[in-house]
Amino acid sequence: MSESENPTLDAIEEAVKALAARSARTGHHDPAPCLPGLHPVSARDEEHYRMLEALMFAAAEPLDIETIRARLPANAECTALLARMQQNYAGRGIQLVCVAQKWRLQTAPDIAHILVEEREEPRKLSNAALETLSIIAYHQPVTRAEIEDVRGVAVSKGTLDLLMEMKWVRLRGRRRTPGRPVTYGTTDAFLAHFGLERIDDLPGKDELKAAGLLDSRVPAGFTVPSPSDVMSEEELPLDEPLETSSEFHTDYMGEDPAQ
Repeated sequence: MSESENPTLDAIEEAVKALAARSARTGHHDPAPCLPGLHPVSARDEEHYRMLEALMFAAAEPLDIETIRARLPANAECTALLARMQQNYAGRGIQLVCVAQKWRLQTAPDIAHILVEEREEPRKLSNAALETLSIIAYHQPVTRAEIEDVRGVAVSKGTLDLLMEMKWVRLRGRRRTPGRPVTYGTTDAFLAHFGLERIDDLPGKDELKAAGLLDSRVPAGFTVPSPSDVMSEEELPLDEPLETSSEFHTDYMGEDPAQ
């Protein structure tokens, strides 16, 4: 049988001619294989690839192969499609990576630094923190025991730590009383946040009443404390070393029991 009489060869020749004619009309050529050893990409595979690309782009979390297979058509070659997509995205700003047996799109590590954004998250203070801050602002210099005496309840260490972390409250000094308790006061950051030039610019009784922050029927003799950021005579500098005073020590060992 001659080549011209072979129907299989004739069919292949006709298919090649038809393919060449279509390419000449549209100006497009069939895509080359995406990976060595794979068959040329068909129109069906192209559609499956587009589906995978859309799926990975919209995924809110990394996807395992079972989830991908459940989303794509049953005849989709998911493993080959993932390999092709990973190769296509290699070296680009976004890459397809496999982490803990799950696939995800992520920023290329070498350009991740341009996406760093610093945001200042507003903090909402609790009522306890607001009360503590107000007492410190108006009563400074004030000790923790004095804060608790004004509030009527114990002050949580976390509340004071939060106010100090926000840089609104600082350690001022030590009270000249037994135990030398530390005193608290406000900072320049506190003044800047509330638009105050000095600590004595805090609103007084009349201003608080006008703003509706005080009951109009305040008790007789009620006054608003006058805070001061000047070291008082009752305070010791915070960096002054503590000295053990002998005035609180009594030696009973040397006394005569008969006396």
